[in-house]
Amino acid sequence: MHPPGGFGVRFDSHIYSGYVVPPYYDSLLAKIITVANSRSSCIKRMTSALDEFFVEGIETNHSLHQELMHDEVFNKNKHTINYLENEFFKNYE
Repeated sequence: MHPPGGFGVRFDSHIYSGYVVPPYYDSLLAKIITVANSRSSCIKRMTSALDEFFVEGIETNHSLHQELMHDEVFNKNKHTINYLENEFFKNYE
């Protein structure tokens, strides 16, 4: 595991490099929060943080978050609460 860092990036987690995730674990192992002066700057910062972050040995939804940062509807702030299930995941069918 390698956590992201830098100005405007917050990483909250109980895991650390070398940590062994038990077989029955809470699915929220970590969260990344980014802050910036604009939505587009914040998305760029999150994209960089996600590119820097990695976890090995378990399945994660890391790639989903990376794809969302490049999604046009999300970037334009045109998504709704049902966007993932009703529109975004249709690309995976």
